[in-house]
Amino acid sequence: MHATSMHFKSRAAEKLADGDLRAALDGLKRRFVPARAAAIAELDDFEAVREAAAEIRDRALEHLDFFLEAFERNCTARGAVVHWAETWADVNAIVVAIARDNGVRKAVKSKSMVSEECALNAALEAAGIAVVETDLGEYILQLGHEPPSHIIAPVIHKTRDQVSDLFAAKHASPRKTDIGELTREARERLRPHFLSADMGITGANFIVAETGSTLIVTNEGNGRMATTLPRVHVAITGIEKVVPTLEDVATLLRLLPRSATGQSISNYVSLTTGIRDAAELDGPEQFHVVLLDGGRSRILASEVRAILRCIRCGACMNHCPVYQSVGGHAYGWVYPGPMGSVLTPSYLGLENALDLPHAATLCNQCGVVCPVKIPLPGLLRKLREQQYERGLRPWHERMALAGWARLAAHPRLYALATSLAAKLLCWLGGHERRIARLPFGRGWSGGRDMPAPAGKTFRALYGKQD
Repeated sequence: MHATSMHFKSRAAEKLADGDLRAALDGLKRRFVPARAAAIAELDDFEAVREAAAEIRDRALEHLDFFLEAFERNCTARGAVVHWAETWADVNAIVVAIARDNGVRKAVKSKSMVSEECALNAALEAAGIAVVETDLGEYILQLGHEPPSHIIAPVIHKTRDQVSDLFAAKHASPRKTDIGELTREARERLRPHFLSADMGITGANFIVAETGSTLIVTNEGNGRMATTLPRVHVAITGIEKVVPTLEDVATLLRLLPRSATGQSISNYVSLTTGIRDAAELDGPEQFHVVLLDGGRSRILASEVRAILRCIRCGACMNHCPVYQSVGGHAYGWVYPGPMGSVLTPSYLGLENALDLPHAATLCNQCGVVCPVKIPLPGLLRKLREQQYERGLRPWHERMALAGWARLAAHPRLYALATSLAAKLLCWLGGHERRIARLPFGRGWSGGRDMPAPAGKTFRALYGKQD
């Protein structure tokens, strides 16, 4: 997927002006937020489960090499083949080679964000292999040649009318607006692909060291059809997805669907272990697992390693006031929202995503709802600090921060400067006590008026209290 993360500000302004997008994103606040709250309330002690889940993820990361080797050993013992990929290009080369070795002409895919990192579809198509996305949202996006907007609800940015128009144009069929009719139309188009595909490609929500299994959590039957009908199954996932035991998976599954879609459990939880036995009627003849580093080892050794706990539930973006306003495409790469504002600079480089660490209010809604207790505002602050230290922020911003730091180190001078600033801002507010244009702060006052202060600093006002 081509990254446009450097253009967040301009893309965000464009998305704010998109009325259809704003209407579509309203579904986040109407459905996902209250549904999560209700599902979390079902747990006797949510905070205790969060603590346990965070400990599981930290333990896996602390001993990542041990658990990955255990996974490979147990996975191989059940007839699968484990491939190690350092880069996204390595993933593509491995999957294309598997396809060519097995005469694959068509692959069906279940939703996989790691494959979006790698731009796998384009690599397979360049090798002459047809690729069909079978998740309903991903299928819609493939028809429209768009990237996902959300990691759980990839087509959340589209309205029903837009999908109706797209189906009518691409399927050359009468336009339908009923949701049931639209999903049936998609099902009728996709089912023949499952039966004729040579390869099924999936991601993995978790990989289990204890059993050598991969696990996917879905609400559509496409995941199971992609893993059982084609003769070759390829699962692609990041190395950080390893979990020590099935018992640990059970703990994480108490949180993942509740945090993602507000369900106590998703419709399908599919564990895949090894290849089809001789006595079994379904399942792949070959099972390949591709483990991607893709910058994860670098993050593991960094100040933001806690982001690797992420279980990709999407709760942080569902509750983020920025994401709720601009949607996922404004972020310019695979992972949007608060988690994307940490992951994208960490994968692509801070210099290639300058705006993303600042694409947050630091209100901490994301940190409060994260099921594995990732301190997202703290990680965003770390990235902001790194930008400042590396001189990546604009010169006037660095000068302003340096000036503030000097003032803060001299209390009397700081008190004088803030007193003068309070008087100036009060004067700018005029009789209406509203500042229409804030000096050196057009980003704040360009779309709103700012209430003028009382002309005195907080310390001065507080000092007059009885």
